[in-house]
Amino acid sequence: MEIRLLNDGDGLPMDLLLEADPSEELVREYCGRGHVYEAIVDDAVIGVYVLLPLHGGAVEIKNIAVAENARGRGFGKKLILHALAEAKRSGFTHVEIGTGNSSAGQLMLYQKCGFRIDSIDRDFFRRNYPEPIFENGIECRDMIRLVYTF
Repeated sequence: MEIRLLNDGDGLPMDLLLEADPSEELVREYCGRGHVYEAIVDDAVIGVYVLLPLHGGAVEIKNIAVAENARGRGFGKKLILHALAEAKRSGFTHVEIGTGNSSAGQLMLYQKCGFRIDSIDRDFFRRNYPEPIFENGIECRDMIRLVYTF
């Protein structure tokens, strides 16, 4: 797997980005402020993540997704570890990531990679998305915020 930083003129892998965040408007906005990395296997884009600088030495993994046909093969973990290495190389002191209360698999993966639960933003998804989001038979209402500290 090759992971590369997209340049300003490169097109966004919007299909993948929208798997992690259903709002194209929000995705385009934070991709414009952040750094978008894509993962390529056999000339196909199979993964993506966005690093968004925040404040006080923090950076956020704002969006991370792996193509459905590439899931379950460790690519998500490799993307997270790459993001952590990029953040450290760039001098950030900690990395934040958020996921929905209904995203059990993501919560486990992030904690396996060394993230710790930091806070819960109650009703985040109800406030920020016009339609309810359901995952694993559960309404995605709350944002679970996790932090990795170097």
